[in-house]
Amino acid sequence: METMDRAGRRPLVIARGGASATAPEHTIAAFEAAIGEGADAIGLRVRLTRDGHPVVFGSAMLQRTTNGRGLLSAHTMRDLKRLDAGGWKDPRFAGQRIQTLQEVLERFRERTRFWIELPEGGGDQESIAERVVSTMEIYEAVQLCLVYATDRETLDRVRALNQDVKLVATWATGPLDHALQTAQALDAVCASVERLGAADVETIRAAGLGCYVEMADEPALVDRLVGWRVDGFLTGWPGRARARIDQSDLRR
Repeated sequence: METMDRAGRRPLVIARGGASATAPEHTIAAFEAAIGEGADAIGLRVRLTRDGHPVVFGSAMLQRTTNGRGLLSAHTMRDLKRLDAGGWKDPRFAGQRIQTLQEVLERFRERTRFWIELPEGGGDQESIAERVVSTMEIYEAVQLCLVYATDRETLDRVRALNQDVKLVATWATGPLDHALQTAQALDAVCASVERLGAADVETIRAAGLGCYVEMADEPALVDRLVGWRVDGFLTGWPGRARARIDQSDLRR
């Protein structure tokens, strides 16, 4: 997967949770929509079930996007598969189910790439790193995946398990210098859109790192990021972002 040396190229559009603005996030419907809208990759947040299965799911709490309640990590995979993960968005999505990382890689590995987020406080960090890396290896998807996290120890665990996994440090708080120190020996920085400026993009690039942005949903913001020549950004509106990028190309 390309994460470096993208200066001057079109930024990658990474659909966070799939096309999550128009379909229920982290569901098959959202992933299919994202690919159909021209996303370059789909962004997945991964959590562990009580019985150790890595599943793609946004919130730690079930009630935000399912008809279940409580912590996802307190439930088994069998319990979670009974939940409706789509009806909250719109009745036409009723019946969408929580997906395992295995199911997503198996279904989509020939069609797209994957940005995998390991959230802080997402259960045992050593176990989640091991499960995610082993699943990527089993499905021969290491070259299709990028892993990002705020916690450097989690990223170091992933690197120790497989040297070929591309790793990205997130920058949401604190000074950029600290984020760059955290990102040493990694591949890129993914910055909060509220913190990033044009000069920061150049500083990140000067450190030999790729520069990605989270989240970029507003059309005017997409235009700005294209002008700054970021390497890519996460968005819930991949089709709209792709159209703005195409328009920017036409204006050049």
